[in-house]
Amino acid sequence: MTQPTIIFFGTDAPRHKGDIAAPKVYLRTLLFATSKRGRIIESMHVSLTRNETRQNFNVWVYGDQKLVRGSGLFVGEGGVAANHHFLTPKDDSFQFTAGKYRLDVFAKILGETKQTLLFSQSLEITRDVAAQLKQSETGLYFDWGPDSAEYIAHVDKRSSSVETNTFLEALGVNQQPDKRG
Repeated sequence: MTQPTIIFFGTDAPRHKGDIAAPKVYLRTLLFATSKRGRIIESMHVSLTRNETRQNFNVWVYGDQKLVRGSGLFVGEGGVAANHHFLTPKDDSFQFTAGKYRLDVFAKILGETKQTLLFSQSLEITRDVAAQLKQSETGLYFDWGPDSAEYIAHVDKRSSSVETNTFLEALGVNQQPDKRG
């Protein structure tokens, strides 16, 4: 696995209205195989450790335009560049809080008995950032800085989705009929 160009801590957009946004770790990277025949990744997950707390993000989804649930990915010599999204199980209540974190990315490779550690990185969430992450649709991005050789953090808030009626009105589709006759 290459050095991810971006790592994200935040929440995933809820699938259905009323759902609670699940904690998410996102990264963009190239997975590659050094063997001519390539390798098959059965599954991947992220383990996030802070102090004595460890949380697995075991729901793996990847892709660029269309996201698919990870389950059996062939990685050839040329590699596979993709966005990788890792979510917590539905019954989990994990929250990103202030502290120093260790992010570990693991893969279960077909034919191997143990998981393989692909990447490990230390990252920090400050108190100020942790407070901002409590706001809905807010996430923490770590962008790789090639000159500083470290991740540079910044907080960003997704713009709220436009209500359907407002969107249709803006397009002129949902206007009332002219009553002039």
